[in-house]
Amino acid sequence: SGGHSHLCVCVCVCDFAFIICTQPHLCNLLFVPSLPTVKQPPTIVKQSVKDYIVDPRDNIIIECEAKGNPVPMFSWRRNGKFFNIGKDPRVSMRKRSGTLEIGFRSGGRPEDYEGEYQCFATNDFGVALSSKILLRVSKAPLWPKEVLEPVVVTEGSPLVLPCNPPPGLPPPFTFWMNSMMIPIPHDKRVSMGLNGDLYFSNVIAQDAQTDYSCNARFLFTQTIQQKNPFTLKVPHSLCSSRRHLASRRKVAETMPTFLSPSGSESSKMVLRDERLLLECIAAGLPTPTIKWFKKGGDLPVQKVKFENFNKTLKIVSVSEEDAGEYVCMANNHVGSIRHSIIVQVKAAPYWLDKPTDLVLAPDENGRLVCRANGNPKPNIQWLINGQPINSSLPNPSRQVLGDTIIFRSVQMGSSAVYQCNASNQHGYLLANAFVSVLDMAPRMLDPKTRLIKVVENNRTFLDCPFFGSPLPELRWFKNGQGSGLDGGQYRVYINGTLEIKQARAEDAGTYTCVANSILGSANKQVHLEVKEPTRIVQASGHQSVIKGSTVHLECKVKSDPSLPVTVTWTKDDKPLYLGWRLKKDGESLTINNVNEGDEGTYACTVKSEIDQDSSSARLTVLGTGRREEHHCPPDPPIDLDLSDPAARSVRLTWIPGNDHRSPITEFLVQFEENRWEPGRWQNLSTYPGDLNSVVLQLAPFVNYQFRVIAINSVGQSQPSRPSLRYKTSGAAPDAIPKGLRGWGSKKDNMEITWEPLLDLERNGPNLHYNVFWRQKDTGEEWSNVTTLESKHIVSNTDTYVPYEIKIQARNDFGSGPESNVVNGFSGEDNPTDAPTELRVSKVNRTKVNVHWKSVDPSSVQGEFKEYRLYYWRESSLVPGLVVSKEKKTKGFYSTLAEPSGILSDLVPYSEYKMLMVVANSRFEGPPSNTVEFTTKEGVPDAPRFFRISRRSFDTIHLEWDKPLEPNGILTGYQLKYQTVNGSRLGRPQLEMFPPNVTDFTLRLLDRSTRYRFYLSARTQEGLTDASVASPLTPTPPLLTPLPPTTIAPTTISTSTTTTPPTTISTSTTTTTTPSTTTTTTTEATTTPSPPVPVTTRRTDQNVLGTCSYIDQVDIATQGWFIGLMCAIALIILILLIVCFIKRSRGGKYPVRDKKDLPLDPVDQKDQDGSFDYHSDEDNKPLQGSQTSLDGNVKESDDSLVDYGEGGDGQFNEDGSFIGQYTVKKDKDETEGNESSEATSPVNAIYSLA
Repeated sequence: SGGHSHLCVCVCVCDFAFIICTQPHLCNLLFVPSLPTVKQPPTIVKQSVKDYIVDPRDNIIIECEAKGNPVPMFSWRRNGKFFNIGKDPRVSMRKRSGTLEIGFRSGGRPEDYEGEYQCFATNDFGVALSSKILLRVSKAPLWPKEVLEPVVVTEGSPLVLPCNPPPGLPPPFTFWMNSMMIPIPHDKRVSMGLNGDLYFSNVIAQDAQTDYSCNARFLFTQTIQQKNPFTLKVPHSLCSSRRHLASRRKVAETMPTFLSPSGSESSKMVLRDERLLLECIAAGLPTPTIKWFKKGGDLPVQKVKFENFNKTLKIVSVSEEDAGEYVCMANNHVGSIRHSIIVQVKAAPYWLDKPTDLVLAPDENGRLVCRANGNPKPNIQWLINGQPINSSLPNPSRQVLGDTIIFRSVQMGSSAVYQCNASNQHGYLLANAFVSVLDMAPRMLDPKTRLIKVVENNRTFLDCPFFGSPLPELRWFKNGQGSGLDGGQYRVYINGTLEIKQARAEDAGTYTCVANSILGSANKQVHLEVKEPTRIVQASGHQSVIKGSTVHLECKVKSDPSLPVTVTWTKDDKPLYLGWRLKKDGESLTINNVNEGDEGTYACTVKSEIDQDSSSARLTVLGTGRREEHHCPPDPPIDLDLSDPAARSVRLTWIPGNDHRSPITEFLVQFEENRWEPGRWQNLSTYPGDLNSVVLQLAPFVNYQFRVIAINSVGQSQPSRPSLRYKTSGAAPDAIPKGLRGWGSKKDNMEITWEPLLDLERNGPNLHYNVFWRQKDTGEEWSNVTTLESKHIVSNTDTYVPYEIKIQARNDFGSGPESNVVNGFSGEDNPTDAPTELRVSKVNRTKVNVHWKSVDPSSVQGEFKEYRLYYWRESSLVPGLVVSKEKKTKGFYSTLAEPSGILSDLVPYSEYKMLMVVANSRFEGPPSNTVEFTTKEGVPDAPRFFRISRRSFDTIHLEWDKPLEPNGILTGYQLKYQTVNGSRLGRPQLEMFPPNVTDFTLRLLDRSTRYRFYLSARTQEGLTDASVASPLTPTPPLLTPLPPTTIAPTTISTSTTTTPPTTISTSTTTTTTPSTTTTTTTEATTTPSPPVPVTTRRTDQNVLGTCSYIDQVDIATQGWFIGLMCAIALIILILLIVCFIKRSRGGKYPVRDKKDLPLDPVDQKDQDGSFDYHSDEDNKPLQGSQTSLDGNVKESDDSLVDYGEGGDGQFNEDGSFIGQYTVKKDKDETEGNESSEATSPVNAIYSLA
């Protein structure tokens, strides 16, 4: 009530402290030296420990410090009675303090002052109490005198040497040495127990070479007392005194037995937060290995540590969940033995909600809460100023309710100190909390400005500790703007802390908190910087390496650039010291010449000033001289145990087998049940390799048994022995049959089908199915049937009637859940009616509108699918053109009375017929009337081919064929061509040809001129304009082209000899698109240059046509050609000389093998969308070309090409011409130049040879 009852703020005023906080993690202690006048009840700030042991040689000091305003006065009680310090000359109290000093210079015994002490600090506003301090004097008694006879023990037998140190206060620290003060080495065979005794798992002859003495070191006196030493005698039989070691009898091996603890089971009680030590020491030959497990759960890996060669299990701070049954197993190759230790965890009282100081303004409300827990549950007692609250004067503003005191409308002068005492048989807690009533204006308890750096996406708290009475109202602002931050991404706590739930980069800035009350205001600024997280983005996993090899452990880090980071490596949680073998190189650790000492867990930790990240990896060293086991899979798990039985679960615990130095990565749990599939083992689940206790989720009414398979990097172990059987109780089915549907296999029935439940879904015996159905929207009752099958047929139904269907599974334990209602239908029949008045309208080249009248829905007699139109091309109006009469269909879905649709993709200038039927899911109805119609004339398709051949250096011969689909009466052809000079185009020249002319010869006025050609077929509908773009930047076609044909390019020699006519041709079969002009575009050039490929592309109304080039020149008059011939003559002369020399020496000259390189079977597509058919010669450098840095050849715009001979080209769907023009070289020259090394003079000689 009043809104402040849960407030707690921590304020230190000079020597005084107030506390205000709502949550423990938000409470801060802050100093404000400017408030010396604040009145405060006393507070205990320092005291001696509850169990206080002192050294008898020193003075006794019992501490008690307190703060308050006015300064507190101190008094003491001893053993519950007032301790009069003034009457004892040995006792004094320090000034301004309650600390006692007891000196013994003038005599006296420290033991006389043993007892229970308690300090009281008092001022005008209350009394604070210290805890009760039990004072005891340290004792170091002497070892009792004893005579120890030699211990005689046979070799291989176990031995325990008792220590029995004298009882001291505190207990002494024990260790074993010999009479020469040399420590006895401990190992797996010989070690000291928790009680100080020395245990030998088995004795060997060398153990008799020294003696054994137990030593006790007392902490306070720092003295060591030594027990008389034990001497051992280990008799053995000898064949001769000279070779007694070699002739010693062989010791018999024995299976393990426990030396400590004894028996098969023991128990231990430990208090919460104390240290738990469990010990198992075993005898046996060979020396047994100890392993630890926890029944019904996993060992808490983060808390458990193993010491004394795995013989001791230690948990530093025990909690209630650590209670349970711990199992230690000792095994060697002779056998194994187990011991169970039942651990009980009790608890002295511990705080759940500790009372804290309360500052209230007049007429405010508040509360003190004191909650504690323990085992057994503690008793709560309230005191006020050191006296039981029940015996104090009544206060109408105070109400005690168990562990809570409620204050209402407090007034000035009601300040006091309250104590809460929580106690049980194991201990007690005492807490002081004052209630102070005062008035004070708001003030900040932190510096006025503060810089905070946080990690992105983390939960962030901005503290704003403040003080005021009455409690001020606090608000936060960002960058000095807004109406206050609270809600959504932000949350403001009552103590002033602002929480940002997930800090992002945009949250960076300056935050201001303002505290207001009726007495004034105060503010503070916090500058927030949001940094990227520090993360390890790449780390090594577990590795197994061979001894002597080198291993690299990665630790790649990503962090905020403004934050420096440090990377450290540890091995087995200990610092790693680098040297010549271990080197840290940037973000990795390298270990050279790996040995067995390098085996362990390596951790990489990266830290910045605000966060850190770590990653670990296990390193296993193989081939270390020990028996090689790493090539083996693990041994099967043993000792499967079932616990925590429940209706549908059970806990399975097992002990892992030997992993043979390859860590177990996974356990596979399998089950077998003897009801449905006896003898068949099935996989249940997999679990990580560090678990050995899991809860299995099971199905009802199954008689299970389980087995476990261990898996490591080598493979799987053999299955473990099966566990005991565990039978789950039966239950009604949980599952609902899937796949429920109703459909008619005949016109008068409905088949209801579903998927049967799996065996493990039955949950009980006598599984059957309840099937329900009823006709939809009739209001009739459900019909039902019970069946064992997964199908039921409902007979004598009307044709295509809707039904509602549902199903449920049932067994002897009851019925399972019902399924959702599913709609089904009885069987369909042939539709009885045909669509009527089928007709067409708006007939054009490729489309026609179709109209008809629909049928009565009831005549469909099934689920209406579509009106199905059958149409076919009866003939073409072009004389002599043969067409296919294949029937095609198109469906129309419409529920209108007079529906219509559009039929497209028709061929122009053709006669068509059509009819229509109505269709349901299974049948078609009778046909409608047949309709005939004729499509209009359209633009012709592309010519079948377009060939360009060379007749002489001065002429180009063009040849083509009529279109495959004229789409009308062909009236002729149009050829348009123009010169091309770089990016400039010459004036177009137009040639018109009648339909019976299919060739044309063009005489070239200038041999170095490039040309671009356009060829179009014409009907009465005309032809559309063709637009042409630069051939270097063509627009890709909008229509998907037909698959292009790969054309084998040919070449022509550039020598001055007579050249036979050669041709380049392309051909294609296309489908006419009426909206497309049939135009073939080709470019040619007559500039002298080595040959280059030629590409042609289609054009249409919306697509820019692309050009092909043919370059032609009379090279006989070119200077470069004359120089080339001279060079060839010189090379031939050099070759002849080389051949002559080699022949005269009997040697052989090299001849380069000729290679026939096949063409790439895949058409390469340019970036501009064109298809380029090429040979390997296309990739060779051209004269006048530039070679880029990466070895690619860049074609110059003014490169010159000769006409060549080639295969047929191809037209795209839109009629554009696609082809390639290359020049054919003489065979010898072509083959000789195939090597990229032909530019070398020596290679040229080899090639010509």
